[in-house]
Formats: sequence, structure tokens, C-alpha cells
Amino acid sequence: MQRPAENPDTIAAPRPPRPLRLEECALIQALATRADYQTLWQTLRMSWVRTLHDGGMGSIAFVSSENPVMGRELISAGYLDSDDVLVSISINLDKQNDLFEVDFWKVDFSPLLRYPKPEDLIF
Repeated sequence: MQRPAENPDTIAAPRPPRPLRLEECALIQALATRADYQTLWQTLRMSWVRTLHDGGMGSIAFVSSENPVMGRELISAGYLDSDDVLVSISINLDKQNDLFEVDFWKVDFSPLLRYPKPEDLIF
């Protein structure tokens, strides 16, 4: 019996932490404001994240000195990528209500072609 091919995203080593990009800060701030979640611009600018192995969809996880555990979804929205495929975006918090991750899911599982701007969001 032949073993099924392993998904490289599930076995790859963690990516190194990096600072948030300006476009990520703007998107998170827009979503957090809509959810009435008080996120300070300075806090976001000092945050470090890891790009997740998600096939190029754009998901990131916030780096913490502790081992955070997913708590709840804060807000979700969508937008149409430049190929007119719907992308779902969720901000998730950890058990302490701190930023945990920004999860992107493109419904056809293809990589993002264009990172969304706040004005692209559909609620």
C-alpha cells in the first residue's frame, strides 16, 4: 500500500518571527475598530508575527513569550481577491483576549493575489 503524499505545510519548520507589515497593521486596525476592540497603533507596530504555512493565503500568528491558546474569534470579514474569489478573514484572540492570529481562507485554497485594504472589506 502506497503512503499518501504529506502536505509540506503541515510538516514544515516554523517560520522566523518578523515585524508586522504596514498593510497588515492597517487591516488589523480597521477590523479591530469595527469590533470595538481597543488596539493601539503603537502596540501593533511593536508586534512580531510568524507567517503561517497556509499555501500563501496570508495568515499570521502573533508571537508571545508565553504559549497562547486560541480563545475566540473577535471579528470576521471578507473581500474579493483580484481573481474574484472570496477570501474570509478572521481575527482570533487568545484566552487572555490578546491578539492570537489573523486567519485568511481563500475559498478555492489558492494563494492571495492582492492583500486587502480596509476599504475592500465586506462585513
